[in-house]
Amino acid sequence: MQEIRKAYKQLAKEWHPDKNSDPAAENRFVEINQAYELLTDPERRRHFDTFGVAVEESAQFRKKRDYSQYQRFDPLDELFGAQAGGFKFHFQDHDVTLFHKLRVTTRMYENKLVPKSYEVPYLIMFYSDWCFACLQVEPIWRRVIEELEPVGFGVATIHAENEVLLARKIGIHSLPCLILLMDGKASVYKETLYSVQKVVDFVRGRFLYTLVQSVTDDNVNAFLNGWVDNRVRALIFERQEAVRLRYLLMAFYYRDRVAFGFVQLNSPNTENIQKKFKVPLDIETLLLFNENVNRSVASLSMADIPIKTMRDVINSNKYLVLPRLSSQGMFDALCPPEWAPPRKRLCVVLVSENTPYHDESRQALREFAQEAPYSTERVRFAYIFQERQTEFVSALANGEGSPAEPVLHVAIIWRRDHNHIKYEWLPRTWSGAKSHEWNETRDHLESTIQRLLRASGALSYEAVIKELIDEHAQGIMSRILTKLLQTAEFFRDNMTKDQLLPLLSIVATILFIVAGGYILSYVVMMSDDTGQDGGFMCDNNGKTKAAVPQLRLLHELRAETYIGMVRMLKPGCRTIVVLVDAQSKNRLLSEFHRIVWPYRKNKTLMFGHVALERGLDWYKCLLTLSLPEPRELNINPRNCVGTVLSLNGHRRYFCMYHVKHPECIKGKASKRMVKMTKHFSNAGDGTNGAFMGFDTSESDDTETSDIEQGSRHVDDVS
Repeated sequence: MQEIRKAYKQLAKEWHPDKNSDPAAENRFVEINQAYELLTDPERRRHFDTFGVAVEESAQFRKKRDYSQYQRFDPLDELFGAQAGGFKFHFQDHDVTLFHKLRVTTRMYENKLVPKSYEVPYLIMFYSDWCFACLQVEPIWRRVIEELEPVGFGVATIHAENEVLLARKIGIHSLPCLILLMDGKASVYKETLYSVQKVVDFVRGRFLYTLVQSVTDDNVNAFLNGWVDNRVRALIFERQEAVRLRYLLMAFYYRDRVAFGFVQLNSPNTENIQKKFKVPLDIETLLLFNENVNRSVASLSMADIPIKTMRDVINSNKYLVLPRLSSQGMFDALCPPEWAPPRKRLCVVLVSENTPYHDESRQALREFAQEAPYSTERVRFAYIFQERQTEFVSALANGEGSPAEPVLHVAIIWRRDHNHIKYEWLPRTWSGAKSHEWNETRDHLESTIQRLLRASGALSYEAVIKELIDEHAQGIMSRILTKLLQTAEFFRDNMTKDQLLPLLSIVATILFIVAGGYILSYVVMMSDDTGQDGGFMCDNNGKTKAAVPQLRLLHELRAETYIGMVRMLKPGCRTIVVLVDAQSKNRLLSEFHRIVWPYRKNKTLMFGHVALERGLDWYKCLLTLSLPEPRELNINPRNCVGTVLSLNGHRRYFCMYHVKHPECIKGKASKRMVKMTKHFSNAGDGTNGAFMGFDTSESDDTETSDIEQGSRHVDDVS
């Protein structure tokens, strides 16, 4: 209380409107008086620490008239009372007064409780006025408050009927309902039976198992030497097998600054730790360590360590001797903005890299900080990694008077506000205690700090900085896994059996549809791969003969399909057709389909056939257009059977392939067919149609060669 009065007198003297010409002095003076009145009133201070608002701010939600002096009329008393000759029934004298006293609204929940839940967990009870089960739970809720509130838990209640949207958002299905608000997430208590022990077990199960690490003789050195993560180490010595809730809450509150370890007393695996640090066996002990792992910087040994005492000790030692500026929160805590020049706080920052070669320089600055006579309220020593905080270091290095290479140089910083700083570089390199110029560099740093701490001392340069990157933030994969775990936990807490069965049915239906579609596509693909093989059938005489395969690729070129197969072709596409008659149709189409089947996936090729009975005149006109001089052609349809045409409807030219030798001669024909088949099979996916002698180039030279080739074939046919 003395410290509060001293701070109040100092601030009131500084911000009094008669002594301070700042336009905001009057408002600031009023805020100082209000804060002093709040801090000196224990009841209002406790309420503010719990809910984040003063009593008068939430009084409108908790005011309730007292009608206890009036006699209440009970109609059942007239019927069954003693005066009526009946029996008198006695009901328990429970009401929802306690719930009303702790009630918060949706606005207070979202603006106050959710942000504070990242430091203090909150137990919140949902209730309503006409809830008989809520009346039964009221004495248990009172005992829960008495058990957990002194440990450090926040407690509150919410009227479910007045805050319907909030209750629906959290997933409240019945009343009363208890939730635990931690890290901004609400976990619902699922047990049907309310008891203090069950609530404590529910709360304990929501803390991460990595929050307090179990420490033994085997891993104590690794635990204490882990201060490279920029956190102080704390060892808790207890005789119990499980960590008490008060220590779990303390570890949760200081998790960004302090790493907690639990040592069980009277255990054979912790005897060396107890002897090394001389820990008593009959009481609880808390030890705090910084970079020096052999000696604690603070210790507490009591039968039951008070929460306030523990907080005071940790607050005084929650930073390393030489911490790292690893996040914006760390930077704001070590180097807060300070407007008043007489009270300016300096930050001595060593720019280094994350390499063992710079450990000597960091250790030299750490020793200087330990021996320095300055208060931590005026001067803070820290270091920073250049490769991780590039923007911050660049803002300092690009200014005037900065060294060419900032690594292993010391910058003295004074923050004017959130983004503007004034700074000054130490001209000498901070190379470590073993260098020849160490004494001069040390003396120069000490004299510079003393000069800048004076009211007349001014820093030379200014810079605008951005927020520091959080080096301890989770990566993308870690955040994805965390989000998936949170989603699974949400469904586990909020999904009932009646909702689970329809959800499983929907998921099973979706999986069945996906699997069925995959199986059907696989069957179609397999049928496409085997669709070119013909089967067998029986003729009228009962003899087996080869069946004509399904010719999926071949389309008949006739008047109805001419525009789609020839005239409307896109650039770079070809239509390849074979000329057949009624006698040769089945045999030639089957063989032609087998040859072109490997090119079925080529989107630039289309395959078909022309019946000479219908298309002989069209074929004769096509040949006439390819001759140098038009003349009458006398064509024998039998000589045209088997001719293959490649038609380019976009550029309006065609190529022709005509067999000069009959294929019925089995010797040479079979060998030539095998050779040709191997040629186009080895040609890859047949993008260019090389097996038929057709080129897909759109150049004019290629078109000329194709036309000449087609002309030669026409001459041979004629």
